[in-house]
Amino acid sequence: MSGAITAPAGTGAGSKPGRITGRGLWMLLVTMAGTFLAIMDSFIVNVAVPSIRAELNATFAEVELAVSGYVLVYGLLLVTGGRLGDLFGTRRLFLTGTAIFTVASVCAGLAWDPVSLIVFRVVQAAGAAFFYPQVLAVLQTGFTGRARATAFAVFGATIGLASIAGQVVGGLLIHLDLFGLGWRNVFLVNAPLGLLTLLGAAHALRAGRADGHRTGLDLAGVGMLSAALLLVTVPLTLGGQAGWPAWAWASLAGAVPAAAAFVAWERRLAARGGSPLVDPALFRVRTFAVGNGIALAFFAGNAGLFFVLTLQLQNGMGLSPLAAGLAFAPLAATFALASLLAPRLQDRLGHHVLTLGYAINAAGTAGLLVTAWLAGPAATGPLLVPALAVIGFGEGLGVSPLIGTALAGVPARDAGAAGGFLETTVQLGMSLGVTVLGLVFAAALGGHHATPAAYPGAFTAALLGNLALALATLCLLPMLLRRPAVTTRRTGEVPGPSAR
Repeated sequence: MSGAITAPAGTGAGSKPGRITGRGLWMLLVTMAGTFLAIMDSFIVNVAVPSIRAELNATFAEVELAVSGYVLVYGLLLVTGGRLGDLFGTRRLFLTGTAIFTVASVCAGLAWDPVSLIVFRVVQAAGAAFFYPQVLAVLQTGFTGRARATAFAVFGATIGLASIAGQVVGGLLIHLDLFGLGWRNVFLVNAPLGLLTLLGAAHALRAGRADGHRTGLDLAGVGMLSAALLLVTVPLTLGGQAGWPAWAWASLAGAVPAAAAFVAWERRLAARGGSPLVDPALFRVRTFAVGNGIALAFFAGNAGLFFVLTLQLQNGMGLSPLAAGLAFAPLAATFALASLLAPRLQDRLGHHVLTLGYAINAAGTAGLLVTAWLAGPAATGPLLVPALAVIGFGEGLGVSPLIGTALAGVPARDAGAAGGFLETTVQLGMSLGVTVLGLVFAAALGGHHATPAAYPGAFTAALLGNLALALATLCLLPMLLRRPAVTTRRTGEVPGPSAR
């Protein structure tokens, strides 16, 4: 057995279809609490940037490093965190990561200067990278049948709610200025949430044994993958702020041979009977390989949309951060609703629920594009709500079924590493989407000193790129959903479920 937990009572065939009870329910609640913490923290700090700059006398670059440093370290360590869970048990890594994240959150809330804030944010990211891959491993190995689909549906709904909660809760905490702590509350709020998650995890998660077939962590693979990811994520995160200098393009170009070297090393290690960080055999599971490609395009489009929409709402329409965050509420509501409906629709449509979801997402994006184009400078937040609600519904149908399908053929011993790799793909997709659509937006805007009247045109131009990504996601689906003909893994697992 790997470090993943065993399926608890109430999650398998012996219970009502899709019903999760007993320890399984506690396990789901605990992992969703961890999911909420990780996702919310990625968004909540953004609204605090002006307050942090003022109180800590920080430069814009220092505050941006506190934000981007989290993203960089989180993305770098996800695969490693997942593999550590496979080696030492998901429960141990979940508890360790959550404890690190909680303590670092308190320290960040007490930071005395910009440097200390940056350091504690980096430690926060490391903690999140250790516990978050265990969530996917628990959902994949701890639930079976319809209960697994239900668990992934709740997971998708939690992501949507946490994404919006980060912006809304952050704005509220700063507005209310509880205990006179101002921006510090956006970090300190993690303390009670983290402690409750720790207590719940200690009670609900079963202790798993390390995989006896593995000899240890592939440190060379960790170093090589980290180098390749750094060469990609640093220019994507910092290149735009620096005006895309030559080093940014050189770094992106250098990522290709670095990734090739990592792949060659992993294959060589696997051929020798070693324990690679990412088993190359995973990519012979068609649903996992194609699922990662779809995740890259899907999350690039949606993260890019959130980025340019925020710019349009705040800089183009002049909304406050709190009002802009509330403008996302209809999208979050339909996202959560669709996520919870996905298992029922999947019973009828099979994995073509993804086709429906991505078609609705593309239609909503097209509707938003037409609305923005026709309204121009007269566009308002309420005018965008119908299209945003449609987009959210499509996204909700497209997140949890995609993750469940991508991981369906992954053996339990690789669940942590596979989950970490998939989440790394998601993070890269989000960075690519923000960068590419941000570049389109900036080019159409025509400079940093553009007037609000220039924003509607730039928003419309960026939406064209967003629609292209939505359509690309839809076009990739046949590769994921076609019926597998043969078993493709040496371990005997059949690739993920086929379409009906």
